[in-house]
Order: sequence, then C-alpha cells, then structure tokens
Amino acid sequence: MSLQQTLAIVKPDAVRAGNSGNIIAMIEAAGFNIAAMKKTRLTKPQAEGFYYVHAERPFFPELVEFMTSGPVVLMILEAEGAIQKWRDLMGPTDATKAGPDTVRGRYGTSIGENASHGSDAPETAAFETAYFFSCFERK
Repeated sequence: MSLQQTLAIVKPDAVRAGNSGNIIAMIEAAGFNIAAMKKTRLTKPQAEGFYYVHAERPFFPELVEFMTSGPVVLMILEAEGAIQKWRDLMGPTDATKAGPDTVRGRYGTSIGENASHGSDAPETAAFETAYFFSCFERK
C-alpha cells in the first residue's frame, strides 16, 4: 500500500454541534497525518463547483444549501491507503446505518447531515484537495 492524500470535510452540522475537535481527535487517533487544515464557510459558487458531479441530481440544491449553511473544516489527510482508511473511519453515508466507532455513527444524524465528507478515489482526491488548497498549502 502506498502513502496517499485524501480530502476530509467536517460538514456544517458537525461544526455547528461543536464536534470538530472530536472528529479531528478520531482522525489523529487513527494514525492520519493532517497535512493541511483550515476552517472556512463555503460560498454558493464554491459548493456548486465542488459538487458539480451531482448538479443534475434532485438533491443538488439541498446539498448546496446545507454545505453553505455554516462553517466547514477542510483537511488533507495523509496515510498509507488514506482514501479507503478515511472512508472506513467515516462509515456509511447514511449516518443511521453507521457503527458507533465511525465519525458518522457518532456525529451524523441522517443521510444528508452525516458530519463528514471524504474522497472516493485517487482522481477525486486529487481534484478535491486542489479545489480547496493551493499548491503552497499542500505538501
């Protein structure tokens, strides 16, 4: 397995509930290196651009509204097999089906408000990390 980077987002629901620090602690306890991190509030154009692959889906407007509803914490996580490792730590997209030892199981409440986002493939991770972090912010 090789060293990878992946994007992690602590979504507005988890930030609003005060769970950012708890999620970051879970990430560090799982052995990730946080290569870059910042807290910001996404604009509508930023959210629409980030989720462009879902633009034709019926949930797109609701997703954009949710992701712009409050601050998010953006991170580049680094580890051996980081993409799958982060997806495993997050748990299933539907937080109601996530185990208690996962981010979504502990801090998510639904399929929409599921506390976290993670890249799903190396190509996606490359796009997503570059979307939010300049070359000067990334390792």
